[in-house]
Amino acid sequence: MTPTIGVFDSGFGGLTVLRELLHLVPNARYLYLGDTARLPYGSKSRETIVRYALSSARFLQEQGAELLVIACNTATALALEELQAALPIPVIGVVDPGTRAAARACPPATNGEQAGILVLATQATVESHAYARSCQSVGLHATEKACPLLVPLVEEGWVPNHSEADTSVVTSQVLRIYLREALEHMPSARAVLLGCTHYPLLRQAIERTLTDLQHPVPVIDSAEATAEAVASQLAASANYGHATAAGCEFFATDSVEKFARLGTRFLGQPVKDVHLIDLGG
Repeated sequence: MTPTIGVFDSGFGGLTVLRELLHLVPNARYLYLGDTARLPYGSKSRETIVRYALSSARFLQEQGAELLVIACNTATALALEELQAALPIPVIGVVDPGTRAAARACPPATNGEQAGILVLATQATVESHAYARSCQSVGLHATEKACPLLVPLVEEGWVPNHSEADTSVVTSQVLRIYLREALEHMPSARAVLLGCTHYPLLRQAIERTLTDLQHPVPVIDSAEATAEAVASQLAASANYGHATAAGCEFFATDSVEKFARLGTRFLGQPVKDVHLIDLGG
């Protein structure tokens, strides 16, 4: 079976989800759309985000997508239900798979209290409280911490172990400040959930920082968990056609050159032949 899977994000972060999908479901045809002309979604109203998400989703469906992955935390938080209602194909977001993975890694405390999970995310995702609601539904208590500096640092390539020493120091210091502040609010956190698709590139640095702060706990990657959810969906259903060949096709709504350059960093392999498209306003 070679299903066609559509993946979309407002930009580049969703490529970390695609990277995990390629690892778990290599024999599929992937259509990835980065809506770079309209990012960031997080500064837009809910109505606008829903409109943007619907246009991206419908484009991918028109291109043959049989299953859609919303590889964007903001779009998942604010538009998942609308997309599931509007599209005749399965739609999977990144929030619930991440919280289910956190629940598996961090079972409820033996004293009957809810286990505490620390969620690192963007300001828009934190303000939506999507992770708090999702965690509550699986018996977890979430403290959500906005980390607005991390996305631009990752997009600049200032990632520890992958950049110059002086830039790595900056990112490491920022991580230490965010995590120290977050742990002051939740000193009993039993896991950290990465609630932004940029953050997997910082996973090792986050684990190191938690150890330095004497709080070594599991770090849950929502991108990895989402790929596992897609693999389970495919295994449970035979309602998918057969694409002509496996592989990846990329679409962007602005600057295909920049998309290819940054996308290669997020995907961990060359991004080539990006198609420029116009989804309107």
